[in-house]
Amino acid sequence: MKFASYHDGTRDGQLWVVSRDLRSAVPATGIAPSLIAALEDWDAVAPRLGELYERLNTGNEPFATPFSPQRCLAPLPRAPQWLDASAFLNHGRLMDKAFNNPPNPDFETIPLIYQGASDDLRGPLADMEFPDESLQIDMEGEFGVVLSDVAMGTNAEDALKHVRLLVQINDWSLRGPGPREMRAGFGFLNAKPSTAFAPVAITPDELGDLWKDGRLHIHLHVWLNGKEIGRAFGGEMHFNFGDLIQHCSRTRRLSTGTIIGSGTVSNADRGAGSSCISEIRVIEILDEGAPRTPFMSFGDTVRMEARLPDASLPFGIIEQKVVKA
Repeated sequence: MKFASYHDGTRDGQLWVVSRDLRSAVPATGIAPSLIAALEDWDAVAPRLGELYERLNTGNEPFATPFSPQRCLAPLPRAPQWLDASAFLNHGRLMDKAFNNPPNPDFETIPLIYQGASDDLRGPLADMEFPDESLQIDMEGEFGVVLSDVAMGTNAEDALKHVRLLVQINDWSLRGPGPREMRAGFGFLNAKPSTAFAPVAITPDELGDLWKDGRLHIHLHVWLNGKEIGRAFGGEMHFNFGDLIQHCSRTRRLSTGTIIGSGTVSNADRGAGSSCISEIRVIEILDEGAPRTPFMSFGDTVRMEARLPDASLPFGIIEQKVVKA
């Protein structure tokens, strides 16, 4: 199934079911008012949502209308929790090499994950406001999962049973404040503004065999100001989503609606490009001795789309412009 949240003046938006080809949609009237409400009552409402989805895909839904990404908020405009990892180790290796970071003995065994803000998650076409270009504005293309309730101490294999939905993410980052906040030891705050999402969240079965081993085996294409800079493959993720869920639930329960991100999709093959500017700059430092690609300025745009082998877009498109707050 595929879901979107249309703006309706409420904080959580109105739940709409979207057709597989993203051409039509219908409100989930009488089933669930919002996506978070559907997730919290999933066993009861999922069969009815599935019937609505089937009618929509077969052209038998009389209330169907053309799907409108322009009306979309993030699938979950606010979530109980947003946890973001760095599960593609190529990204971390590049950063460590460029900045001569000391070796991390747990690099390949314990995932890096921070807790971000989840009260203001942004839609796919929303302009992103920032107070100052000197903050070093960057984007990060990622994949993510939305969970049902997870008990403390859940192991990685069982953890994947709690994945309700898959999402595509633009995790905006401000590279200027980042080093100071990391040195302080309390984690990111100013360095991590609101995170944005593609318009559609999907159930894992929508990807068929491309969702396996707790990874999305699809490519994420990224454009900066109309120039493609990345087409990295999600299957190269070192820690899978089961590993990430296990780590996050080691000492706490995770509530329904928790979102976990993969971190920047990054491949060892340089031909795959990069999913963020910071990685491009690090490669320039390694190859040329200094960075030459600037961070984003007001008026710059980023576009992201995950593509299946048949070129279809399971999550739709993220396309955002940087503007002055």
